[in-house]
Amino acid sequence: MDALDKIDRHILRTLQSDGRATYDQLAEQVSLSPSAVLRRVKRLEEARVIDRYVALVKPESVGLGLTAYLNVRLEKHTESHKRNPMDLFRASVQTWPEVVECAALTGEMDYLLRVVVADMGHYSRFIMDTLLKHPSVQDCKTSFVLDRVKATTAVPV
Repeated sequence: MDALDKIDRHILRTLQSDGRATYDQLAEQVSLSPSAVLRRVKRLEEARVIDRYVALVKPESVGLGLTAYLNVRLEKHTESHKRNPMDLFRASVQTWPEVVECAALTGEMDYLLRVVVADMGHYSRFIMDTLLKHPSVQDCKTSFVLDRVKATTAVPV
Protein backbone atom coordinates (compact mmCIF):
# COMPACT_ATOMS: atom_id res chain seq x y z
CA MET A 1 0.00 0.00 0.00
CA ASP A 2 1.13 3.54 -0.71
CA ALA A 3 2.09 5.73 2.21
CA LEU A 4 -0.74 6.81 4.48
CA ASP A 5 -1.74 10.43 4.10
CA LYS A 6 -3.02 12.77 6.80
CA ILE A 7 -6.67 11.81 6.19
CA ASP A 8 -5.95 8.06 6.33
CA ARG A 9 -4.18 8.58 9.65
CA HIS A 10 -7.09 10.63 11.00
CA ILE A 11 -9.53 7.89 9.95
CA LEU A 12 -7.35 5.27 11.67
CA ARG A 13 -7.09 7.29 14.89
CA THR A 14 -10.86 7.76 14.94
CA LEU A 15 -11.59 4.09 14.28
CA GLN A 16 -9.11 3.03 16.96
CA SER A 17 -11.01 5.07 19.52
CA ASP A 18 -14.46 4.07 18.20
CA GLY A 19 -14.56 1.07 15.87
CA ARG A 20 -18.32 1.48 15.49
CA ALA A 21 -18.12 5.00 14.07
CA THR A 22 -20.34 5.32 11.02
CA TYR A 23 -19.08 6.54 7.67
CA ASP A 24 -21.12 9.70 8.23
CA GLN A 25 -19.36 10.30 11.56
CA LEU A 26 -15.95 9.61 10.05
CA ALA A 27 -16.72 11.91 7.12
CA GLU A 28 -17.58 14.72 9.51
CA GLN A 29 -14.33 14.16 11.43
CA VAL A 30 -12.08 14.25 8.33
CA SER A 31 -14.08 16.70 6.19
CA LEU A 32 -14.82 14.30 3.33
CA SER A 33 -18.00 12.80 1.92
CA PRO A 34 -19.20 9.50 3.41
CA SER A 35 -18.59 7.75 0.07
CA ALA A 36 -14.98 8.99 -0.04
CA VAL A 37 -14.45 7.78 3.52
CA LEU A 38 -15.99 4.42 2.63
CA ARG A 39 -13.52 4.03 -0.26
CA ARG A 40 -10.58 4.90 2.01
CA VAL A 41 -11.68 2.51 4.76
CA LYS A 42 -12.18 -0.32 2.25
CA ARG A 43 -8.70 0.36 0.82
CA LEU A 44 -7.22 0.27 4.35
CA GLU A 45 -9.00 -3.02 5.04
CA GLU A 46 -7.91 -4.59 1.76
CA ALA A 47 -4.30 -3.55 2.40
CA ARG A 48 -4.58 -5.13 5.89
CA VAL A 49 -3.72 -1.82 7.56
CA ILE A 50 -6.99 -2.41 9.40
CA ASP A 51 -6.65 -5.98 10.58
CA ARG A 52 -10.08 -6.58 12.12
CA TYR A 53 -12.84 -5.09 14.27
CA VAL A 54 -13.41 -6.39 17.80
CA ALA A 55 -15.28 -5.69 21.02
CA LEU A 56 -12.89 -5.05 23.92
CA VAL A 57 -14.09 -6.77 27.10
CA LYS A 58 -12.94 -5.67 30.56
CA PRO A 59 -11.57 -8.87 32.11
CA GLU A 60 -12.81 -7.95 35.60
CA SER A 61 -16.37 -7.62 34.32
CA VAL A 62 -16.39 -11.30 33.30
CA GLY A 63 -14.74 -12.67 36.42
CA LEU A 64 -11.10 -12.52 35.27
CA GLY A 65 -9.55 -10.43 38.01
CA LEU A 66 -5.88 -11.46 37.84
CA THR A 67 -3.43 -10.53 35.09
CA ALA A 68 0.13 -11.81 35.05
CA TYR A 69 3.11 -11.41 32.76
CA LEU A 70 5.21 -14.54 32.44
CA ASN A 71 8.74 -14.65 31.10
CA VAL A 72 9.25 -18.14 29.67
CA ARG A 73 12.53 -19.83 28.80
CA LEU A 74 12.46 -22.90 26.58
CA GLU A 75 14.70 -25.93 26.43
CA LYS A 76 17.02 -25.52 23.49
CA HIS A 77 16.96 -29.21 22.54
CA THR A 78 14.46 -31.92 23.34
CA GLU A 79 15.22 -35.57 22.70
CA SER A 80 11.59 -36.66 22.86
CA HIS A 81 10.33 -34.49 20.02
CA LYS A 82 11.42 -34.24 16.43
CA ARG A 83 9.97 -30.73 16.14
CA ASN A 84 11.79 -27.63 17.27
CA PRO A 85 10.90 -26.72 20.90
CA MET A 86 9.88 -23.22 19.79
CA ASP A 87 7.49 -24.64 17.19
CA LEU A 88 5.94 -26.95 19.79
CA PHE A 89 5.55 -24.09 22.25
CA ARG A 90 4.08 -21.70 19.68
CA ALA A 91 1.49 -24.30 18.64
CA SER A 92 0.54 -25.02 22.25
CA VAL A 93 0.17 -21.34 23.20
CA GLN A 94 -2.51 -20.99 20.52
CA THR A 95 -4.67 -23.51 22.41
CA TRP A 96 -4.35 -21.99 25.91
CA PRO A 97 -7.27 -19.59 26.50
CA GLU A 98 -5.57 -18.00 29.53
CA VAL A 99 -2.83 -16.62 27.27
CA VAL A 100 -4.16 -13.48 25.61
CA GLU A 101 -0.81 -12.32 24.23
CA CYS A 102 2.49 -14.00 23.45
CA ALA A 103 5.62 -12.29 22.13
CA ALA A 104 8.97 -13.81 21.19
CA LEU A 105 11.80 -11.90 22.87
CA THR A 106 15.49 -11.23 22.59
CA GLY A 107 17.61 -11.62 25.70
CA GLU A 108 17.58 -14.08 28.57
CA MET A 109 13.98 -15.30 28.19
CA ASP A 110 12.38 -16.58 24.99
CA TYR A 111 8.74 -15.49 25.34
CA LEU A 112 6.59 -13.04 27.26
CA LEU A 113 3.03 -14.18 27.95
CA ARG A 114 0.17 -12.03 29.17
CA VAL A 115 -2.14 -14.34 31.09
CA VAL A 116 -5.63 -13.41 32.30
CA VAL A 117 -7.26 -15.67 34.89
CA ALA A 118 -9.98 -15.55 37.54
CA ASP A 119 -7.79 -15.76 40.63
CA MET A 120 -4.61 -17.17 42.16
CA GLY A 121 -6.05 -20.70 42.16
CA HIS A 122 -6.72 -20.50 38.43
CA TYR A 123 -3.23 -19.10 37.87
CA SER A 124 -1.68 -21.92 39.92
CA ARG A 125 -3.57 -24.58 37.96
CA PHE A 126 -2.48 -23.00 34.66
CA ILE A 127 1.18 -22.91 35.74
CA MET A 128 1.33 -26.36 37.33
CA ASP A 129 -0.98 -28.31 34.99
CA THR A 130 -0.30 -26.62 31.68
CA LEU A 131 2.73 -24.38 31.31
CA LEU A 132 5.32 -26.21 33.40
CA LYS A 133 4.18 -29.60 32.08
CA HIS A 134 4.91 -28.52 28.51
CA PRO A 135 7.97 -30.44 27.26
CA SER A 136 9.62 -27.35 25.78
CA VAL A 137 9.39 -25.14 28.90
CA GLN A 138 12.51 -24.95 31.04
CA ASP A 139 11.67 -22.05 33.35
CA CYS A 140 9.25 -19.19 33.90
CA LYS A 141 9.17 -16.05 36.01
CA THR A 142 5.94 -14.27 36.84
CA SER A 143 5.02 -10.67 37.60
CA PHE A 144 1.46 -9.84 38.66
CA VAL A 145 -0.31 -6.67 37.60
CA LEU A 146 -1.14 -4.48 40.59
CA ASP A 147 -2.61 -1.57 38.64
CA ARG A 148 -3.06 -0.77 34.96
CA VAL A 149 -1.45 2.62 34.49
CA LYS A 150 -2.14 2.65 30.74
CA ALA A 151 -3.97 0.12 28.60
CA THR A 152 -4.68 0.82 24.97
CA THR A 153 -5.02 -1.11 21.76
CA ALA A 154 -4.38 1.98 19.63
CA VAL A 155 -1.09 2.39 17.80
CA PRO A 156 0.28 5.93 17.37
CA VAL A 157 -0.60 6.74 13.73
